[in-house]
Amino acid sequence: MPFAELHHSNIYYEIEGHGPPLVFAHGAGGNHMSWWQQVPEFAGNYTCVVFDHPSFGQSTWSSDVDESIHYGDVAAGLLDHLGIDSCGFIAQSMGGWTAMGLVERAPEKVAALVLASTHGGVSTPAIDVHLDARNESLSVTRDAWVKRAADSFNPALGERALREQPSIHYLYSEISALNPDSGQAAAARRRWGGRSAEMARGIDVPTMIISGQEDIVIPPAALEELHGLIPNSRLERVPEAGHSVYFERPAAFNRLLKDFLDENYPGG
Repeated sequence: MPFAELHHSNIYYEIEGHGPPLVFAHGAGGNHMSWWQQVPEFAGNYTCVVFDHPSFGQSTWSSDVDESIHYGDVAAGLLDHLGIDSCGFIAQSMGGWTAMGLVERAPEKVAALVLASTHGGVSTPAIDVHLDARNESLSVTRDAWVKRAADSFNPALGERALREQPSIHYLYSEISALNPDSGQAAAARRRWGGRSAEMARGIDVPTMIISGQEDIVIPPAALEELHGLIPNSRLERVPEAGHSVYFERPAAFNRLLKDFLDENYPGG
């Protein structure tokens, strides 16, 4: 099995396809398998790289890893290991923190950026007020799901996904269950890193922000604020979709991604 032995972590990854590299960074409810509806779609024109963040899937931190190492450092190290000088970087939820860390540390490695259902750790008063407003209801929804209470649903997708696509809702949870215990994932949050408005304003690569209009984890209004900060960005709103547009509405997600890449990072 392919592992990249970095100085701070041991990263499991998979590569499919040919052409310019596309790197997919999963969210906190997933791992490299989360992109099963994207890799077959894009591998004909791109070299698709999926990986497990440390503390997810099969990837682990080194025992003596320094506290200053964030997921952006992991992404940069993986790209160096694979000899990738520049790529299209596709980030979902937690993966957005990774993407922002990569742009901050090695901007030359990102030719086109997609931030799906994520503000990437960017904090401003306007973004924070939208995040704070959802905290109580999101906590209740998460607690109900952990307890598998009647009529509960995984907030990483949403009530509509459970009602209309129960098999997809089930598969998402099964993929997530392959990760180590949730305590490790929670502890890894200190590795995400925070970002300032100034950092977001300094992003100068083509950027697409995708928002599920029924997302209860990252409110669409927060992503509208992020869009206002990043100069060369577009905001795409997907109706009848929750927090995991790529998983719930793959046809819509893939169409948006293809159009964006065709314009800004064409395949082979």
